Amino acid sequence: MPGSHLPLMEEGMARWPFGPPNAGIALDFVGAPPALDELRALVEERWKALPRLTQTLVAPGAARPGGLAWWTGRHRWARRDGHDLAQQVDSADATLRDAVRQWFHTPFPAGRPPWSLHLLRGATECEFSLLFRMHHSLLDGRSLTTLLRALFDDGGPLDGPASLAVPGPRRRTARLDSTVAGGPPGLLTAGRAVPLPHQGAREPAYTVVRLRTDVLRAARQAVHTAGTGEAGAPRPATTNEVFLATVSGVLRSCLGTDGMDSGSQQVWLSVPVDERPDDCGEFLGNAFANVRVPAPVTLSDPAARLTACTGLLTTVTRPRRTAEKLVEGTLAAVPGATLALAGGKIFAPAYAPAACSYVHLREHGQTLAGRPLRHLTIVPMVPPADTATFALGGCAQGHTLSVATNSGNQDAALLAETFLDELKLLADGAG
Repeated sequence: MPGSHLPLMEEGMARWPFGPPNAGIALDFVGAPPALDELRALVEERWKALPRLTQTLVAPGAARPGGLAWWTGRHRWARRDGHDLAQQVDSADATLRDAVRQWFHTPFPAGRPPWSLHLLRGATECEFSLLFRMHHSLLDGRSLTTLLRALFDDGGPLDGPASLAVPGPRRRTARLDSTVAGGPPGLLTAGRAVPLPHQGAREPAYTVVRLRTDVLRAARQAVHTAGTGEAGAPRPATTNEVFLATVSGVLRSCLGTDGMDSGSQQVWLSVPVDERPDDCGEFLGNAFANVRVPAPVTLSDPAARLTACTGLLTTVTRPRRTAEKLVEGTLAAVPGATLALAGGKIFAPAYAPAACSYVHLREHGQTLAGRPLRHLTIVPMVPPADTATFALGGCAQGHTLSVATNSGNQDAALLAETFLDELKLLADGAG
């Protein structure tokens, strides 16, 4: 809500210690790019009623680290009524990789809404990309797909009141109690760190690979689980379950022979879960919770790892518990001190050596001014030191894997190659 203080999740991202908390999504299209004025007019038409996109972020104590206001205060959103959304749209003679190198390590200027939409060139003259770049405190992945869907040819102007419909006491959450031995981990429970390759200079790195559709389809068939409904027919694994199992295989490969030690501490994956109930699907903002799920790194068989990952992210809609509200309210009261005290744990590799995020557009035949959508690519925030983020972007035409690391400038590419190898092992075993 304009003028309000940031909730705890957004406050934590505003204080992200590993670089500007910028993230984004790129959509690749086939065809000649539209004119910049055409794109700006489309943005004005489809997004004009959205207050969230006209807000600016105001730091506590004029962003003076070390001052009392910085430790005890909170960021807030400020209104900027009448802001021209077209000012946030531009074009650049750059590729996605160029943009990531230049813009994702650069803070947004103060006094302007912290987002931008860039029209980028593609690999050939008959391709182009749209890159939505944002400060993560402004929007989450579900918000981005809502915005970008509206720009497609079958889209329409988004509804302002619906975009402000903050999820209330009922939230959609992951049901972990019956799937994780001993229940979910405690808020500060540590697990086991996983050594990344540490190849090259110790700095953030980012890479993108395309997943073969036939390999991903075969991997889903590696295991079947009981279905639901009257028929109860067994179903193949979901794409998200394959994703978690394959990342677990990558972490196992990093552990080497140590990964076979079943008596060691649990390795945790951090996974964002959308908390929007069905009646708040168009809310724009951050409405997700990071849930930690076990990575089955001690299992040598890829199919066994996939079986262990089935059902991990089953969700239910339920009222928020009183204890949950109390903890969040207490921590949000002094966010600077809270993050200073907890940051050493929640950002440590032992807390979650890898994060896994999946964003997808399921609809078929999506076009922008007649140009068909080809790929969706996620650009995550710079991850905590010595951890990795695996981000799967999907649309009807296929899936793209992005990997970001903060351990060595060759690590992202090495982990992406290992992911492709582990996915193929899973697919080969399905035969």
